[in-house]
Amino acid sequence: MLKIAIIVGSTRPGRKALTVAEWVYAIAKNRTDAEFEIVDIKDYNLPLLDEAIPPSMGKYSNPHTHVWAAKIAAFDGFVFVTPEYNHGTSGALKNAIDYLYGEWNNKAAGFVGYGSAGGARAVEQLRQVMTEVQVADVRAQVMFSLFTDFENYTTFKPLPGHEVSAGMMLDQLIAWGGAMKTLRENIK
Repeated sequence: MLKIAIIVGSTRPGRKALTVAEWVYAIAKNRTDAEFEIVDIKDYNLPLLDEAIPPSMGKYSNPHTHVWAAKIAAFDGFVFVTPEYNHGTSGALKNAIDYLYGEWNNKAAGFVGYGSAGGARAVEQLRQVMTEVQVADVRAQVMFSLFTDFENYTTFKPLPGHEVSAGMMLDQLIAWGGAMKTLRENIK
């Protein structure tokens, strides 16, 4: 059974990422082809990247990095829930990704973005980052607009139909996650 992390990509006070991640989880938990878990980067209290050796070397020195690495290593794929701040993903999410390397490799990712343009620019930025950490990202994504899916720009009330997009993204993620798991098993 594949294990998929739904990563809450913001630590900002008043953030909407946790509510959006819970919406994704409510859809995902009804599936029987994978296990899903919400992983909130806020719970890991990662300071700005403070590892002296590049993560690609896999020689972490800080306890918080070891805890984060163990959590991410346990998954076969990821759903990144990202806000769009100033045409990009959150600094906290980028920092959390930058902490690790091997733990991300040869896994799959899907995206759920939100913002004035549906989080599209944040997701595009994350797609580039995923390429560098050797994560295969799927085409289908979910995009929530602050104008139509959040009442008064704050209360998450998604329009009908987003469940279909989420299902398509999860279908692709499970397929790619399985393929990448086979790849990982063959290169060990």
